[in-house]
Amino acid sequence: MFRLKFVTLLAAFLLLAPATVVAQSTVRRPSLVVFITIDQMRADYFSRFGPQLTGGLKRLHDGASFARGVHDHAITETAPGHATTMSGRYPVHTGIVMNSQGVNTSDAPLIGASDAGASPFRFNGTTLTDWMRAVDPSTRVLSVSRKDRGAILPIGRTKTDVYWYAPSNGTFTTSSYYADTLPAWVQRFNANKIPQSFAGKSWVLLKDASAYPEPDSVALESLGVDYAFPHVLSSDPAAAARGIAEYPWMDEMTIDFALQGMRELGIGDGGSRTDLLAISLSTLDAVGHRWGPDSRELHDHILRLDQMIGRLLDSLDARVGKGRYVVALTGDHGMTPFPTLKSTIYQNGNAKRVSLDAVWRAFLSGLKTAGVDTTALSFDDGTVSVTKPDAFARAGVNADSALAGFGRQALRVQGVARADLLSSLAKMDTTKDVIARRWLHMFAPGGAVRMVITLTQYSYWLTTTYATHGSPYDNDASVPMIFWGAGVKPGAYPQMVRTVDLAPTLAAILGVKPTESLDGRVLTQVIKR
Repeated sequence: MFRLKFVTLLAAFLLLAPATVVAQSTVRRPSLVVFITIDQMRADYFSRFGPQLTGGLKRLHDGASFARGVHDHAITETAPGHATTMSGRYPVHTGIVMNSQGVNTSDAPLIGASDAGASPFRFNGTTLTDWMRAVDPSTRVLSVSRKDRGAILPIGRTKTDVYWYAPSNGTFTTSSYYADTLPAWVQRFNANKIPQSFAGKSWVLLKDASAYPEPDSVALESLGVDYAFPHVLSSDPAAAARGIAEYPWMDEMTIDFALQGMRELGIGDGGSRTDLLAISLSTLDAVGHRWGPDSRELHDHILRLDQMIGRLLDSLDARVGKGRYVVALTGDHGMTPFPTLKSTIYQNGNAKRVSLDAVWRAFLSGLKTAGVDTTALSFDDGTVSVTKPDAFARAGVNADSALAGFGRQALRVQGVARADLLSSLAKMDTTKDVIARRWLHMFAPGGAVRMVITLTQYSYWLTTTYATHGSPYDNDASVPMIFWGAGVKPGAYPQMVRTVDLAPTLAAILGVKPTESLDGRVLTQVIKR
């Protein structure tokens, strides 16, 4: 009787078990992942402009929002920033360490445009795209940006639909790395000549001037030319196509191109399939460089982005369905005010403009006298690289000792905070020394880069004539990190998180596993259970 009852109960359990499994599996995965990068988006823009945000930025900020997202690496530029977000790995592992060592190459010419060729030839490893396709090879991917690096690097080495803007002729294009010809839908979009249609158009304030506390009379902005509203785009169509990057219409056009690509490629309508749409919006970066983060122009463009992203979300609701997609939003780096403009918003009162040209020339002269071939080393973006170590060995000179001497001289220059050998940084407590940690997330000791120079906070290199970013400080490293939509538990999270956490968290929401070791971790607190 006992055996009979056990068998009967076991049979009943087995009959019920499939129903239980089916019930659990009916929780549908998102049909679409939307990854939005706003180029040069500081984390504090949400608190600074928040009361005036009523559209898409406001809607996303009501999701799972981290106020202290950071790029935890030292050279906070577009290329390394975009490479970290969807790979979950620092620049030291992606191989993308600065813009000048990013995506441009003559080996991948553009299709139908004369601008510099581009491909992910320097990128190492995988991204969320690869992990999704490892689970489902039918996953469809579209990545769009005004910038080549903004479109290419979030996707990594995958050959898929990746497009960016060519200012030479005002078209969206791609390179021979991805295709031999442009698809018909891209050609149709380009045939509308949208950039040229804005020739002679004026950028005027979205709201009444009283809504903007920033002065509109700062002659330091825009190199002293065209620094006050309205701003009129060239009336020459070809010049308008080249200049539109600094006007809000560029981001509008990028979103319109992405939405048309979604429709044409069937992105997000695959039933059980999950697709990926990556959009990098670059106009804020152009506006910030030209007019600065204190400017009325930047304020106005944030308000316009709020509306643009609202329209994007409305379109996704209509096409994919509310609750059927998940969005992640971040920035590729932050921003620092002009050093000679004493900001009323940011504490840059001690900012300096710094040149190490004289110190570098004296250093090279000393090396030459000692018999060292001075073509064996270079100074770029605050880094000193030794490309020919044998040149020092042949002269009987210890490279690190010589560089330490250069560092001591550099520290005498006002505006220089640190001069560190990579070998020395490796011995420091990186849990406490943020600058050391961020440099080690850029370069591994033992490589070509032997020394790194860090300026004081808010200081610039003398040769830079526009507002910029790139330092290891939080003013350049802090960005928003937001998750919103399917599978996300809303909330305001005060703790610091890193952009390398974005990809593993999205992977966990989708139920896919990274195919390699990552530097980032899953932010479990934002995942709806």
